Amino acid sequence: MAETRIALVTGANRGIGLEIVRQLSRVGLMAVLGSRNVAKGREAAAKLASEGLEPPVVALDVTDEGSIRAAVDEVMSLFGRIDVLVNNAGILREGQTPDVSKVLALSPSLALETYGTNTLGPLRMIQAVVPVMLKGGYGRVVNLSSGAGQLAEMGGGFPAYRMSKAALNALTRITAAELGPAPIKVNAMCPGWVRTDLGGPNATRSVEQGAETAVWLATLPEAGPTGGFFRDKAPIAW
Repeated sequence: MAETRIALVTGANRGIGLEIVRQLSRVGLMAVLGSRNVAKGREAAAKLASEGLEPPVVALDVTDEGSIRAAVDEVMSLFGRIDVLVNNAGILREGQTPDVSKVLALSPSLALETYGTNTLGPLRMIQAVVPVMLKGGYGRVVNLSSGAGQLAEMGGGFPAYRMSKAALNALTRITAAELGPAPIKVNAMCPGWVRTDLGGPNATRSVEQGAETAVWLATLPEAGPTGGFFRDKAPIAW
């Protein structure tokens, strides 16, 4: 019998992250729910328990290296490995303050805060988890990006968010290239405009739709792609 794969999902106490934990659990992975606020993480896990799912919860703040080390150590203590990393945690501060959603009005401090979570958070997680995957001889890294970060279709507005996601796409490509033929696949995906706290109630897609491609990338077979950018399980332009 094949061993159960262990997945760690960041920012998973709500929205797309929680749905990714739900869907990964349903397809047989042990999906660990990472949450900056562990109490909220446990509340989210309790909701899944009513569906017969029991994801472990770890405190995890992707802007804090100490928190990341403690979370990885906790997962390793529980399961001895991490097979899948889903970098879901993200912020969009400009959506709350429209007056700063243009380049000429953007505060560098807001841009740095956005990068700290959306770009450096995944970098910190990759640096902490990929060495574990290399030792285990298997890994799937999924970076939740956005069409807002596509250079091919780049527009105006929300510059901090757009730049942070474009940089995340670059991180995806660089990491995949550096790992090369190693049995670790690194991909980015765009969930689309999803009805979450971040996406808002007028978004056109459900969390189920938003999570589906991430789950597909998290469970890719050996012959699956690496270094790609996907939406609805199909490649899209960078």
